[in-house]
Amino acid sequence: MINLLEPFNYVKTLIFDVDGVFTDSRVTVLEDGSMIRVMNVRDGFAVKEALRAGLRLIVITGGSSQGVVKRLKGLGIKEVYWGIQDKMAIYEEIIAKHGLDESFILYMGDDIPDLSVMRRVGFPVCPADAATEIVEIAQYISPLVGGAGCVRDVIEKTMRVQGTWPVIED
Repeated sequence: MINLLEPFNYVKTLIFDVDGVFTDSRVTVLEDGSMIRVMNVRDGFAVKEALRAGLRLIVITGGSSQGVVKRLKGLGIKEVYWGIQDKMAIYEEIIAKHGLDESFILYMGDDIPDLSVMRRVGFPVCPADAATEIVEIAQYISPLVGGAGCVRDVIEKTMRVQGTWPVIED
């Protein structure tokens, strides 16, 4: 019997895209041209728990919203790369900088700019509403769509399998 949760046991680093993963891919454009996004607070809780458990979390996004960067850094993510046009180039810099073994990396993306990195990592995953090309290569597809807790889903699964998800005592 195949254990679909087994790959989560080996994850040490989680790398996330933002738009379509932490958010629902929509932006609200205000009259002054500024754009706002909505993020899920349950994703934020899971990020804090993952960092507390010693997992490495990194964000690579093509977006350039300073509000998003501030939110992610406020959650404790130290490595937030924004305005990135070539995700593979920054991914390779991250691998070299930390000496990471790609087989222990989970990457969650949702669209074509994530494709090249997802082909490289040990565990490519995506939200339920990801682009067809992404769904086709994902080893795990969250039942949740982008911005609706898919980040929490993969973090919680990783931590539960590894025995580090917080247990609440009565």
